[in-house]
Amino acid sequence: MPSVTMKVNGKEVTAEVEPRTLLVEFLRQNLALTGTHVGCDTSQCGACVVLVDGNSVKSCTMLAMQADGDEVTTIEGLANGDLHPVQAAFKEHHGLQCGFCTPGMVMSAVDLLSKNAKPSESEIRHWLEGNFCRCTGYHNIVKAIQSAAERMSA
Repeated sequence: MPSVTMKVNGKEVTAEVEPRTLLVEFLRQNLALTGTHVGCDTSQCGACVVLVDGNSVKSCTMLAMQADGDEVTTIEGLANGDLHPVQAAFKEHHGLQCGFCTPGMVMSAVDLLSKNAKPSESEIRHWLEGNFCRCTGYHNIVKAIQSAAERMSA
């Protein structure tokens, strides 16, 4: 069985994997990082979004082998003692209800804000088109991302 080596949340990991193992499965099953959710198995919902080399990726559409040598950040690796500003803004603005989509939303928002420090409401909504939330109606999610953008650019 082939092995894969990657840096996950700042720590180098090496493991043997079946060639068809998805990155989301590797994170959840091999590394017990269950904050990355499996929502639809069809890459529609965005609950599985992680950062790979700083870019948001739906981890249900990527093989673990494809991340060999890459740096992967999951929701567990985002905070460094305190909540990341995006996480804090989601909490403050009630950008979550059931919480199932939240890790993917947060990771997508972190990527957006790394590329566009002051996105408009329209740009935020467009960026989140691949992330589904069945509870919030997105209004508070957008407010949270706008608030995080203000905090992070101050």
